[in-house]
Amino acid sequence: MKVKLRRKPISKGRMSLYLDIYPPVPHPATGKITRYQFLELFIYKRPQNELEKRHNKETLELATHITANKQLDVQNKRYAYIPDSMLDKNFIDFFESLRDERKESNHEVWKNAIMYFKDFTGEFLSFRQINETFCEEYADYLKKRPALGNYKKPISRNTAVSYFRKFKFALKQAFKKKYLYENIGEIIDGIKELETFREFLFQDELQNLADTSCVDDVRRASLVSALTGLRYSDVSTLYWSEIRGGPGNYYIQFRQEKTRAAEHLPVADVVIELLGEPGEWEERVFSDLNYSRVRYCLDDWVKRAGIKKHITFHCFRHTFATLQLAAGTDILTVSKMLGHKRLETTLIYVKIVDKLKKDAAQRVRLDITKLKINMAA
Repeated sequence: MKVKLRRKPISKGRMSLYLDIYPPVPHPATGKITRYQFLELFIYKRPQNELEKRHNKETLELATHITANKQLDVQNKRYAYIPDSMLDKNFIDFFESLRDERKESNHEVWKNAIMYFKDFTGEFLSFRQINETFCEEYADYLKKRPALGNYKKPISRNTAVSYFRKFKFALKQAFKKKYLYENIGEIIDGIKELETFREFLFQDELQNLADTSCVDDVRRASLVSALTGLRYSDVSTLYWSEIRGGPGNYYIQFRQEKTRAAEHLPVADVVIELLGEPGEWEERVFSDLNYSRVRYCLDDWVKRAGIKKHITFHCFRHTFATLQLAAGTDILTVSKMLGHKRLETTLIYVKIVDKLKKDAAQRVRLDITKLKINMAA
């Protein structure tokens, strides 16, 4: 496609400047397919003085710049029409609409992500204001670990990673819904995640927890997660209709809340016992489970079980993966059971198990001082 700057005579010895684009593209103001776009700029056909000469020079420089940008837009296929009314809408309203589609625990993460975004940008940000520079500046803001909320506690690097991912997802959705000319969410780099230790429970700690009293549905839901690897979002939305099979051959057929992927997960009979008395087909298994209550109960439960670790509900998923690998289950099987899309995600747990093996190797000790003396003799 070609974009040329052309001139057309108008009144009072002036020349109107316009773009000649071939093949035609949507007009930025009307959306109609057209070959010509008038710039609402003019020059003097025969400048009479220095003022008119300077006007011509500056106007032609501006028109040339506009022409070059339009050529780049055309070459990059950024000539789709987006009405000004959409470009001027508030991106934050769009961001919040995505948050409102999320469920319970995930909703809380989105809520916090938007709180930090508003702290950075204010209550209003039009779609037309979003570019790569803005995104880089927001990433830098999150990397500085700002402290908001009731406890004024600085966020961790990996929390910043999570919040920025929500922002990138919102950008991708905005592009799909024709609010943005470019898929900036794909173009920009994310914040690099720092490798962290994933807290988990050993087999004896898990047993201690099971033997310690706690609110019934919280204890059962937690143990189900530890024995299946299910996330809180999947445990809390589990329906009786998703429990299939019979003794020795039970499985859960469900769709992951996080990825929306369909899953077929074999489970042990003890998991079915933990689920309790079957309810109606369309009822949730843990109908009264509340994330805030779970968090509150977990801290007390773990302490009373004599476990000196910071255990969150997600740690039960880590526990499942680590204990499975330590028991000899191959990594591909564990990866499938966790519903991971990439094997690399599961490899994190292999590192944990390798460290456990190294630590175990150091526990068996033997004094060979006398043996060394005899060998020397």
